[in-house]
Order: sequence, then C-alpha cells, then structure tokens
Amino acid sequence: MSVGALGGLAGAGGRGGARLLRSLPERATEAFLAEREQWALWLPVAVGVGIAFYFGLAAEPAWWVGPAWTAAGIALAVLGGPARLAMFLAAWVIAASGLGFGAAQLRTSLVATPMIGERLGPVDIEGRIVDRETRADGSQRVVLDELRIASLAPSATPRQVRLTLNRKHAEAAAIGARVALRGVLLPASPPLAPGAFDFQRHAFFQGIGAVGFSVAPLRAVPEDEPGWSPAIWLERLREAIGERIRAAIDGPAGPLAAALLIGDRAGIPEPVMAAMRDSGLAHLIAISGLNFALVAGILFFVVRGALALVEPLALSYPIKKWAAVAAFAGAAFYFLVAGPSPPTERSFLMIGIVLLGVLVDRDAISMRLLAWAAAAILLVLPDVLWGASFQMSFAAVMALVAAYEGLHGRFTDWRAERGVVGRAALYVGAVVLTTVIGSAATGIYAAYHFNRFPLYGLAANLIAVPITAHWIMPWGMLAFALMPFGLENWALVPMGWGVGWIIATAEAVASWPGAVALLPAMPMAGLLAATAGLIWLCLWRGRWRLIGIAPILACLVGMALARGPDILVSGDARMMAVRGQDGKLLLSSDGGDRLTTETWMRRAGQKATAPFPASRTGRAARQPMRGEDDRLSCDGQACLYRRDGRTAALVREASALAEECAGADVVISAVPIRRGCAGAALVVDRFALWRGGAHAIWLDRHGTRVEAVAAARGDRPWVARRARRPSAVD
Repeated sequence: MSVGALGGLAGAGGRGGARLLRSLPERATEAFLAEREQWALWLPVAVGVGIAFYFGLAAEPAWWVGPAWTAAGIALAVLGGPARLAMFLAAWVIAASGLGFGAAQLRTSLVATPMIGERLGPVDIEGRIVDRETRADGSQRVVLDELRIASLAPSATPRQVRLTLNRKHAEAAAIGARVALRGVLLPASPPLAPGAFDFQRHAFFQGIGAVGFSVAPLRAVPEDEPGWSPAIWLERLREAIGERIRAAIDGPAGPLAAALLIGDRAGIPEPVMAAMRDSGLAHLIAISGLNFALVAGILFFVVRGALALVEPLALSYPIKKWAAVAAFAGAAFYFLVAGPSPPTERSFLMIGIVLLGVLVDRDAISMRLLAWAAAAILLVLPDVLWGASFQMSFAAVMALVAAYEGLHGRFTDWRAERGVVGRAALYVGAVVLTTVIGSAATGIYAAYHFNRFPLYGLAANLIAVPITAHWIMPWGMLAFALMPFGLENWALVPMGWGVGWIIATAEAVASWPGAVALLPAMPMAGLLAATAGLIWLCLWRGRWRLIGIAPILACLVGMALARGPDILVSGDARMMAVRGQDGKLLLSSDGGDRLTTETWMRRAGQKATAPFPASRTGRAARQPMRGEDDRLSCDGQACLYRRDGRTAALVREASALAEECAGADVVISAVPIRRGCAGAALVVDRFALWRGGAHAIWLDRHGTRVEAVAAARGDRPWVARRARRPSAVD
C-alpha cells in the first residue's frame, strides 16, 4: 500500500473521529432525555454533595450560607422554568445541595457540646447513667449526662461523657441512676494518622465531649424526685431483654444472640468477633436492613397467613394491608428495643417506606423509595454520610435493587416454570447472587474503612444467611412474644442452637488459609471515584450506565499503585514508624499506645509488627548490620532513615539535634527545637506535632511531602482545642 493510500485512510479516520466527537454530546443528550424518570433519583446525591462540601471546609461557615445557597437554587429554578430545561435541572441540583449543606449546619448546631481539649483530673464527676455496656472481662463503659464536673464551669461542661469502669468500681452502676465518682477525663482521640477515622468528630455528633476512666468506685447520689424518662425506660427494657437472652443461652452464643436480636454486643468474646469479621458475617450482628427486613417479613407473612385462614376476612377485606400495618408495628417495637442509632434509624425508615408502598399499592422495593429514604436520612442525620454503616448498607441495597429490577421478570418466569426442587435451586442461586452483588458493592467501602476484605464471605453467607432468616429470627420473634409470660426459654434455647451453628461456620471459614485480604489505606479520591461510578451504574437504566465501570476500575488501579507514607509520627511524639525495604512498617517501641499501633498496622495492610533495629554506639551505629533493613540504623540518641537519596533523622534526645540538623534532609524530633534547624529542608519537632497532630511524610528524589492531621481537620466545632503549649519535658 502506498504512502498516499495510508494518508488517505488516516485522513478518513481522522474525519470519522471528529464526527464521532461532535456526535457524543448529542448522544449523551438523547440518553439523558430518554431517562427522565430517573432524574429524581439524583436529588439525594445532590444533598450528599452539599453535606460533603460542608464537612470538607477548613472553617465553620456563617449560619446563613446553607439557607442562601438553597434559596439561590430555588430562585434560579423559578426564573428558568421548565421551558429552559438545562437551567431548571441545574437549579434544582443547586437547591438540593444547598439543602444538604444547611442540614449539616443545623445538625452541628443542635448537637454542639463543649469538647475537653486536655487531660483533666483526677476530678470529681457527678451525673446520670444513660447508657451502660458490660464487657467480657467484667468492666463497664457508661455514658453520663446531666453532668457536674469540679473545676469546670457549666458553659464548659460537656453534655455527656463516656467513662470506663473496672469491675470493682461498677457495682453501683445502673441505668437511670445518679452517681458520683472520681475519675480522669480525656479528649476523644483525633485521627491517629492523616486520613484515619476521626473519633473526636464521631463523639461530638453523639453529644460526647470527653472520655475517661474512674479511679474510685461509684457512689449512688440520692434524688428527691427522680424524673421519668422514656429513653431511660427503653434502655432499662433493652438491658433486661439482653440479660434474659444471655441467661437462657449458654456460652458465647448468648451474647451473640443478644447482638442479633437487639444489637447488644456486651460480652461477645473477642475471638468470636474476630471470626465473624474474618468470615464476612459481621453484618449479621449489626442491627441493619437485614434484621428489620426479617422482623417485618416474618410478621407480615404470619399475620397475612393467619388472616387468610378466615375466609370472610380474606374475601372482603384488604388483609395484605392489615398485615403491613402489623409488620410496621412490630418493626417500630423492634426499633425502640434496639435503641436509636444511625444504623437502626436508617433501617427502620427504609422498612417503613417499603411497608408504606404496600399500603398505597406501590412496588414494595424500588429505587425511588430507596432514594426517598436516603434523602430523609441525610437531611435528618447528615453526619452519617461519612460512616461505614451508611455507605455500605446503601451501596448494597442500591446495587441489589438495580440488579433485581433488571432480573425481576426473568426470576418470575423461572420460578413459575419450576417445581419444588427447581425453586429450591432458584432460592440458593438468589442467595449466591445477592451475596456476590452485596459483597461487590460494599467491597470498596470495607477496604476504605477497615482495610480488609473477607475472601470466603460468599461461602460463609451461603450457610449463615438461610440459618439466620429461617431459624434464628423466627425463634427470636417467638421469644419476644413469650417474654411477657416468662416463657421465652422455649424459643431462646432452639434459637441458641442456630447461633451456635453461625459461630461454628464463622470459625471454620475464618480458619481457612488466606481468609482475609489485608489492604493498604485507600485515598479519599479513590473512594469518591468508586462511589460516583457505582451510583452512575445503578441509577441509570440505559447502556450508558456502563460508563460507571470506568471510575470503579480507576479506583482499583489507584489502590494498587497508591504508595503509603514512608514515615509516620504520632501526635504525642511517642511513636514513629518507617517503611522498610520490603514495604512493611517498622515501629519504634517508645511507649506508643495499642490503638495507634493497631491503626497504623491496619492502614498499612499488615498484621505483624516489626521493631526498629537495636540501638548501637560508635561509628558502626550509622551503618546497618547484616540482616537488618538497610534503610534504617539507630544509636541511643537518633535513627537515620534513607530512601531515594534522601535522609531523615528521627531524633530522641536534644543532644543529637546539632549533628542531625547539619546532615539530614528531614529532621523529626520528639523534643522541641528551640534554636532552629537550618540545614534540613523539613523540620517536624514536638511543637509541630502538638499543633498539627500525627504527621505522615513521603520521601523521593524530587523532594518531600508532608501531611498533618490538623491541616485536614481545620477549625471546626468538633476539634478539641488545647489550652496550653507543651513544655520541654512533655
């Protein structure tokens, strides 16, 4: 073929490519207009964007920003009108995002509580116990409100504090009791590494301004007229139900049964919890959509079946709707017993919407109803947007609804064409498909929040979910019905057998080789990309929905290519870690706490910890010994870490500062640097750690990059403020 012919083909290909590019906007517009019925599903997404924008700010905005943002969107919609479709739709997206932003502002102002910024105590504390959790070792964790704290003015006193009591100190603890004790109060922990979970923000939105522990036994404080509180009554009821469940079922199955029925995890042995997590069955012990669906479903079909046996009722009255009302009443009672929390509130709202759909003759489960549930939850509890529970449950349900909407007709045909054996096989296939879809939809969120993925979750769920649905929960519902008569053991004992089968399944699957894949920390950008792709894939119906696969794949590629920090330093300067030659973290052993160690190891995607090399003296200390990691060497005063031509000095003693500042590119000092460190390109000392919290540092040939916890958190109401600077001996 001649050069001219090749040039002609290239020119034709270029003209065809240009025509294709010009036609893409037209095709996108056609696809968008063809799916007008799906447009409303994106309003909760816009609400979520507004909430995310609020939490991403570095400073608290003025109160009027959210209302003004919403009003501007509504005004644009009115001005544009439906005739100007693009402007009209964009205006409503603006209004919805403004509504989410304003909801987050309102929620913050409603739950606002003073946050303790420094250790306080031992100090005298008086308050009322509103929540109590007994642990397997006999210790208790209680939440107190109506507080009086010595040395704190009422305006500086948190609304609630959470205290840990050892077994000897907890004898007087009872729900609703007013108690006095002597204890130590501490600020809730900020993120222990850049990008890690923010315990302090989580505590703030629970109304908890401090955590701590007792140093003396509790004393009951007599009250002249103790008031009656519905919340206290419900908490006492929930505690009594939990005690009766644990009394009826022996061994670890008792606490796990209480968790399955009412969400009370007190007393579950840690090995059992670990097995549930590693086998992919931890979702069963979180009161969520599955629990509510089983409770409401069992009641619905039992009541409807009983009414159907009465022929005059079945022929003359809407017994299906009566059954829906009974199921809603049962779900409401279950919600009250399980206790108000974001997961239970979300699940109850969703099941309520499903039953409302039955009452108004609409599809029981649809993407539109799911969208309404998401919008309502985000507007009432906007802070749950960043929670693993909200993200994982909505991702799973959204993916399942999208999949079964497409397969609904086929499943109906397949079921009608098969006998008993075929229907049983179809049920097994539905369980497998549900598990696969749910695991795929939630896998990214499990990787982001927990840095782990159970590889054999399909096998475990294939056994455990039918047992839970067809054995455990029916007996559990019967136990609730028998409790007023003291006959609950008749139902709880066989329920305990099923719980034992669940534990055996979890332990067996968790013991398989490679049961859990440990994953390094995922960047926030990856989570956002995967979320955008999943939403696009599920909310649209046309072929262009497949575009959503691209950002999900980009997230997976980014996870594989992401590089963790080379150096980590805790905010109190007591712990340091460096990335070794094999990619694993090496940890200093200078009195670091267990939670920091666990967080760093989990985010690094590794189980075992490896220590810094032993300190040596003399000239040999500057060179690693055979068998040691050649990036790190230590003496009694400092360690040197080398990577890609860069050297970082990790200084323990002030006497080493002069030498390390002169020879290192990066100096990280556990002591304050008072006279400067001119030779280093980056200096992080005790003062910088006190101000900025934990630091993460990357080294390469092109320079250094540093991230601090405080820089990402900004100056927000949930950020506890410290009252003093650290001294030279801190």
